Amino acid sequence: MNKKAIDTFFVYLQSQETAQVFLHNCYKQLNDVDAEKKSFENSGKFLYYLEEGGLFFSEAEKVDIRLRPILYFYGLVHMLKACLVTNRPDYPESTSILAHGVSARKRKRKDYSFLLDEVKIQQNGLFTYSSKHLFHLSNSPFTKIQMDILFGVVPEMNDFYVCQQQPKCISIGNLGLTTLYFPSTLLDSYYLTEKSFINRIRPYLPSIESVEKTNDVIEVHVKKPLVPANGPFYLHLDRNEIYFPIEREYFLKAPEVLIHYLLLYNLSMVSRYETEYWGELFSTKYDFDYASIHYYLTNVADKARYLLGNWLLDKKQSH
Repeated sequence: MNKKAIDTFFVYLQSQETAQVFLHNCYKQLNDVDAEKKSFENSGKFLYYLEEGGLFFSEAEKVDIRLRPILYFYGLVHMLKACLVTNRPDYPESTSILAHGVSARKRKRKDYSFLLDEVKIQQNGLFTYSSKHLFHLSNSPFTKIQMDILFGVVPEMNDFYVCQQQPKCISIGNLGLTTLYFPSTLLDSYYLTEKSFINRIRPYLPSIESVEKTNDVIEVHVKKPLVPANGPFYLHLDRNEIYFPIEREYFLKAPEVLIHYLLLYNLSMVSRYETEYWGELFSTKYDFDYASIHYYLTNVADKARYLLGNWLLDKKQSH
């Protein structure tokens, strides 16, 4: 879906009436829910989640880049909650799901690097709850993960890594087409035969009609265009291309929205509590951490709003 359509849909939802109509249509798809009653009760909540989320994102563009992680993170959180209200009329059902659902390790060593830092997924909280109720993941795709892996699967970050001659992912085709092109060199980096590689990616693709190998490229023809909502396939927003990880360690099954949730959570924690590191990072610009973080923070807002808006618009079109 193009960005203009999503922006238009966000504007459409900015009234109590249209929000209620949208929720009513969502709730009609659920069992044992009084759609009329719950849509009336939740329309204000839904509307305010969207408004607050949009406000956090728009205000972040006006402040110093060092303050943006906090505003971006809470913008993402509010929009995630708006999405949850469409599926879970009684959200939040308990206080246990109000926590972030992620923890960051203590940072006391002097050689700290954000790229080598990691976050751990907790059993309860917004991350796990969203994984289950928005993206149908019964289990978290990982229990802990490093920041450099998360950066590496974001397609827009790949433009940055190409400058370093260290791309993390590669374009395998244009959005909307039914042929995907995988370089055969991926077989070496994944330590798989062609047959095993196809079996590895098959669960994440529409039905495969045929596979051909020509000129060191594996052509995979699928029955209908791939919609890259979840890993390991992600959409490059500016190029309208589908990206796939070059190395097997970057082969993640997480929706990209949750990738940004983890990155922004940890960046917001660092910016709030690791004052010395954060201050030196932006004043001295001394290492690759700075370049990576700066580039990410100048690109994440459009992508996060697109992903969440696209989720909502898909919800509307499925009615």
